[in-house]
Amino acid sequence: MSASQQAIPLIAAAMARSDMPRLDVALNQGLDAGLTISEAREILVQLYAYVGFPRSLNALGELMKVVEARQQRGLRDEPGREPGKPVPTGEELRAVGAANQTKISGGPVAGAVFDFAPVINQFLQSHLFGDIFERDNLDWRSRELATVGALAATPGVEAQLRSHMAASIRVGLTPAQLRQVIQGLEGSGDVAGADRARTALDQALVALNIQE
Repeated sequence: MSASQQAIPLIAAAMARSDMPRLDVALNQGLDAGLTISEAREILVQLYAYVGFPRSLNALGELMKVVEARQQRGLRDEPGREPGKPVPTGEELRAVGAANQTKISGGPVAGAVFDFAPVINQFLQSHLFGDIFERDNLDWRSRELATVGALAATPGVEAQLRSHMAASIRVGLTPAQLRQVIQGLEGSGDVAGADRARTALDQALVALNIQE
């Protein structure tokens, strides 16, 4: 993985833990490696869907401080770009989101929870996989790296972490690259998160019948 890609899970993990000192370090690492301001911002915006609005808002505030401090040091980070196409609305948005969800999940999503509360899948399709994943200023591999980092840092969501390890492979990340993510988490001091990620990846590879 590129240096900027390696920074993405670290940014996400620090955000999920509300660890502002480590978030500051990870954001600087990513920007130093070529992550644009738009990409960093998009990571923090997307992750509200996984770790909540309060953490997202606080992390965005931290990014503002980091960018300002870097400017005062004479560093000029690339602003990046905004989404290059309009996001659909209404039924078209739901259809696009359902197609994205199916591609990322490896098939139509179904299960007892979705039978019990169908509206949650409507929200997933229209908003997460529609509104958010249709924004093309951050590619799907980067979005999955961010999701894996955030979920690895969050105890109690091991099933979702395993699912997103498999999704990461479906969007083009390799097992070796995901091992790099685990090493990065471990190197940043998040040993528990790295252990959860390692277990989730091992389980995903078995489910996908992939041998390293």
